[in-house]
Amino acid sequence: MNIVFDFGGVLLRWVPHEVVSQVLPARTPSAEAAHALVADFFQNFTGDWQAFDRGTIEPGPLAQRIAARTGLALDEAHAVIDAIPHALVPVPGTVALLERLHAAGRPLYYLSNMPAPFADHLEANRPFMGLFRQGVFSARVRLVKPEREIFDHAVAAFGIDPANSLFIDDFEHNVEAARAAGWQALHFRDPEQCAADLEAMGLV
Repeated sequence: MNIVFDFGGVLLRWVPHEVVSQVLPARTPSAEAAHALVADFFQNFTGDWQAFDRGTIEPGPLAQRIAARTGLALDEAHAVIDAIPHALVPVPGTVALLERLHAAGRPLYYLSNMPAPFADHLEANRPFMGLFRQGVFSARVRLVKPEREIFDHAVAAFGIDPANSLFIDDFEHNVEAARAAGWQALHFRDPEQCAADLEAMGLV
């Protein structure tokens, strides 16, 4: 069984409202304000941010668009974008699970919506990247989840059979998209649940 991991929210902690609160405290005096800013800034990871994930816009123009759309100063928009790679810290329980799977000889891959600068940062700073045989970052192939095309691209790039491949993601719509593309898929909620599900499948 090939096991294919998402990154944000699975292997990496990703809590956007905490990022904007830490970077822009004057703009986020309350949890409600932080969540509202996240909604405006990331547009539910569609629009401008999806273009960043797709690799069709660079950080500079992205910051300009966000500033124009949200009313943030340009340097504020840049500050949030620049802070995100450093906020994507490993989830210890999931990394431990990844290490168990690697030790068991499971073929490991990744498939992640990730802007190119963030992908570069991960490759340079996260040792667990060495446990994967191969992976796909969305910006480098100009495709994003939950599009069918990115799952088909991963199958071809990895040389795997989707029916014998398990995709793990924290977003239900990505899990559903993987299944529609012929993969097995698991909805990630936390490391303990994921480990229990994999143990039930006899994979760890």
